[in-house]
Amino acid sequence: MLDFDEELKKFSPILDVENVEDAIRKQEITDVMDFIREMEAEIAGRSGRG
Repeated sequence: MLDFDEELKKFSPILDVENVEDAIRKQEITDVMDFIREMEAEIAGRSGRG
């Protein structure tokens, strides 16, 4: 059976969630919409529209 107190003794916290959130927000992250916009701009440029 699981000994909850023993498991708590083994526990070591990972990075603080707030620190992780800050690190993620500071990074330039390309998402799917960025790729779609780039593709649309490229297609528009080829067809002479813009």
